[in-house]
Amino acid sequence: MKTLLILNDAPYGSERSYNGLRLATSLMKREGQEVRVFLMGDAVGCAMRGQKTPDGYYNAERMVRALTQRGGMVGCCGTCSDARALTDETRVDGAHRSSMEELTDWTLWADRVVAF
Repeated sequence: MKTLLILNDAPYGSERSYNGLRLATSLMKREGQEVRVFLMGDAVGCAMRGQKTPDGYYNAERMVRALTQRGGMVGCCGTCSDARALTDETRVDGAHRSSMEELTDWTLWADRVVAF
């Protein structure tokens, strides 16, 4: 099964993106699952390198990195990244600059689309 998750909210302040990343991680643990996550709007901040969070608090950067290390794909909206000064140098390894065209392709690829 192929799942696309689209995240829109900032990594901190609400737990919507956190919960989307949790679902993506859980899906990746299941056999036969392919997962892609598209970050847009403030959610591109989930893929920002160098996040420092208090002990015991989730860290979106580590969650994104874990997804890509397990074979998931993470795309960051290019326009949204530009508006927030997120560059290849400040983006987590494994996440890539993406586009509305790629989101369109991923939507057509997916068996299901979940938006947070």
